Amino acid sequence: MSNRLCHVEIDETGLAEPTPEIEQERKVAIFDLLEDNSFALPARDGHSIPDGPYQLQLAIRDRRLVFDIATEDAKPVGAFHLSLGPFRQVVKDYFQICESYFDAVKKLPPSQIEAIDMARRGIHNEGAKVLQERLEGKAEVDIDTSRRLFTLICVLHFGG
Repeated sequence: MSNRLCHVEIDETGLAEPTPEIEQERKVAIFDLLEDNSFALPARDGHSIPDGPYQLQLAIRDRRLVFDIATEDAKPVGAFHLSLGPFRQVVKDYFQICESYFDAVKKLPPSQIEAIDMARRGIHNEGAKVLQERLEGKAEVDIDTSRRLFTLICVLHFGG
């Protein structure tokens, strides 16, 4: 399948050193993303786009989220920049609920942990939907791909 990502990398330039938990989240998200994703680039302004698979580098530059895309053999395809504004609140909410979840795992009964985890997944889904909306006309991704990309955006926010 050509409508997919074959390589994902985070540009850490200017980011804070990630905690071990953040580093683990990033590794898992990238692994899961590469195992199963759907990423297509629509033709823009009447110009066709080279077929995938694609390499993706994610970065924060000038307070914007940057998707830098190349073909599998590293030929640049293009880049697009998204404002971080629409993500700020959902990322903040996600980090807060994750903190509550990690605290709960240490000291609360399973039923309460499960309730917090459901809330965490709900906020994660909300972030994925925001990302899908922001990518409209730039890239086509399914919800699972969007969820994994949202995790990476959270990792970038941690240091951004």
